[in-house]
Amino acid sequence: MKTATGISAFTSDRARERFDTAYRAALARLLPGGAAPIPVTTSFGEAVAYRSGAATGTPVVLLPGAGGNAVTWYHYAERLGRRRPVIALDPLGEPGAARQTRALATGRDVAICLDETLDGLGLDGAHLVGMSYGGWAALRYELEFPGRAASLSLLDPGGFGAIGLRFWVWLFGGGLAGVSPRPVRRRLAGVVRNATLRDEEMMPLLPLTMSFRRRLPAPPPISDAELGAVTVPSLVLLGERSALYRSAEVAERLRRVMPAARVQIVPGASHDLPVHSPDLVADRIEAFLTTCETGRD
Repeated sequence: MKTATGISAFTSDRARERFDTAYRAALARLLPGGAAPIPVTTSFGEAVAYRSGAATGTPVVLLPGAGGNAVTWYHYAERLGRRRPVIALDPLGEPGAARQTRALATGRDVAICLDETLDGLGLDGAHLVGMSYGGWAALRYELEFPGRAASLSLLDPGGFGAIGLRFWVWLFGGGLAGVSPRPVRRRLAGVVRNATLRDEEMMPLLPLTMSFRRRLPAPPPISDAELGAVTVPSLVLLGERSALYRSAEVAERLRRVMPAARVQIVPGASHDLPVHSPDLVADRIEAFLTTCETGRD
């Protein structure tokens, strides 16, 4: 596995201040009730959580993808919080309110940091929902600390194969389109298959994150033996046109080696799955969580 060196951070205090100002405004505008930040001390630095939703029930913890933060989940926090508490995280190593002080060098470090974050929040047996890198982090957490999560909901997660050229083309194509004038950007969203380019709430933050230097380990491919060891209820949603992998092949593999998983392919979506189909994804997560809690489909 490739290890990471150094600490994720903005390139200057000025870049951090500009991001912080815009980010606080986005949090107040987009998260339910303008959820107040809850700092959580870990051995790698201070993570930040935002709690909303119901007062009782098994909490849902939302883990963003690479370069993401709690605001990434604004489509989902209110919907998933109608029946249970929702906690959106600014994890260490990503551009948000968290402050990293020690390198997260390996996948085990990422899992330990998440465990310390959940422990600091007093959570035991939470539902973990992660997109992309956050999905891999949730799966890594289950492998390192089996049975501590109530369930896993993974949205086009990393770790199901080596990252290839197709993903880098998708990523850099989206990045270039993201700095284009608004009309051009919106037209290009379909060309590069990235619905985030049409998300007018998130796009103002994108240029401000360009000054963030992310230093986290790349997800290595997860073996069949590791996937077979996952016994916690799991939902895996894959974009039909995922830039990470051939989703039909991954789905067949997961159904074969990961018996605890429900695997579904979302038509038309690429790696932009959570933004491409937010209502469909929220419906499927909600139905899955209800099944986990009641035992009834």
